[in-house]
Amino acid sequence: MIWRSREPRYDVASGISQGARDYQEDAITADFPVGAEAGFVVLADGMGGHAAGDVASKIVLTEVYSELKFQYANVESFEARAPEILRSVADHANDTLRHHANTHPETDGMGATLVVPALVENRLWWISVGDSPLFLYRNGRLSQLNEDHSMAPQIDLMVQAGLIDAETAATHPDRNCLVSVLMGAKIARVDCPSRPVELKAGDIVICSSDGLQFLTNAQIEKVLARYRKARSTEIVERLLDELNRLDDPDQDNISFTVIKVNDASARPVRDRPGNALAVTTRPRRLTTVAPEPVLVPLPGVEPLTAATPASGEPAVEPPAADVPETAPQPAVVPRRIAALG
Repeated sequence: MIWRSREPRYDVASGISQGARDYQEDAITADFPVGAEAGFVVLADGMGGHAAGDVASKIVLTEVYSELKFQYANVESFEARAPEILRSVADHANDTLRHHANTHPETDGMGATLVVPALVENRLWWISVGDSPLFLYRNGRLSQLNEDHSMAPQIDLMVQAGLIDAETAATHPDRNCLVSVLMGAKIARVDCPSRPVELKAGDIVICSSDGLQFLTNAQIEKVLARYRKARSTEIVERLLDELNRLDDPDQDNISFTVIKVNDASARPVRDRPGNALAVTTRPRRLTTVAPEPVLVPLPGVEPLTAATPASGEPAVEPPAADVPETAPQPAVVPRRIAALG
């Protein structure tokens, strides 16, 4: 007899590409532990250029991921307060951006979108700010679950009202202007439903930056219809192939996660572990950007010097001739690294 384990509840894979841009401003991570009945994705699409957009997206991702990872230690407690927790982590990430901009004036104006699908068994919660889409593919149809906080919906309404034609709307210069984003100021609009969407076996959830939308919904739908029974890794590859085939010189950064729902069962409430109403909090620490790596000495270890003798012999200094005083020194380029301060 051959024993085969059942498929995991979620089949998850992510794809990321710089597109035709000179730098990457998207940041994405997915956390679905093997065998777990819950998981989440954090995606932030930065804005503000190379000097700040990539920093903004990484700050938002770091803050939101670390807090949700903590909250997901007890998924029952998380789900009891899901909308409140999701709004709280978005507010905290926004506060962190404000603190960073105040202490680094050169990054003033930076910001990032945010979309977080949070799954527990067959229930999908989310929070989103900006225009990064959250898609659901079900029964051959692709639909966007979250609100689009850009001018695109208003421009499309103008088409329906006969004020402009569809061709003008598709290339309208204000189409991608955001009406809500994390920038450290008051968040204008937040999409965070009070109740979750119930998923079904066979559903495919896609969390992405707007770079994926260089493909039309019909093109994405066609790929999903053809490869819906394939593994999520192949779906990711096929979508990236379609984007590469476009060869658009204006292709934006691309990042997305595909979540295939293999098992949509849900345990009765009485069978779930207790402590569902336990409130968990942790100290808040702002993410800052260190201009260069900092060496931290280990307890009980003597710091290294230029020459450390192996025995009790005195250290021998290298001859001065080995290092000419006039020798040019290479320039040191600081690396931007996220650090908790």
